Amino acid sequence: MANKVAVYRKEHFNAAHRLHNPLWDEATNKTVFGKCNNPHYHGHNYELIVKVVGLPNKETGYVMDTKKLSEIIQLHVIEKFDHRNFNEDCIEFKTMNPTVENIAIVIYDILRKYINSDLDLQVRLYETEKNFVDYPVS
Repeated sequence: MANKVAVYRKEHFNAAHRLHNPLWDEATNKTVFGKCNNPHYHGHNYELIVKVVGLPNKETGYVMDTKKLSEIIQLHVIEKFDHRNFNEDCIEFKTMNPTVENIAIVIYDILRKYINSDLDLQVRLYETEKNFVDYPVS
């Protein structure tokens, strides 16, 4: 089998954040980030889709066991971010604005450590039904 196959796993989590640049004044933050700059935070129901691409294993037929992929996502992403405030509860965002772009990059970096380096990895993160990002892009 010389054909690559993409395997996907979809998960959900809920989290709050505030988009804010501490180097800017309040007026600039409000202008740039609008409602997302609410000082009392706001939340999203995130949908995470993890894509793993590779050659199916000759013995199992799997690119990656989706049960194992789900366990990795649950343990290292969902448990870390679900029902959390990115700004207040997550060390990764103490000095980084928790935009959907930055959240996707952080999730990718977390997962990359646990998924075989022979496999390509991509994270798609929906912040709303209409707004989502892919990382990395090809």
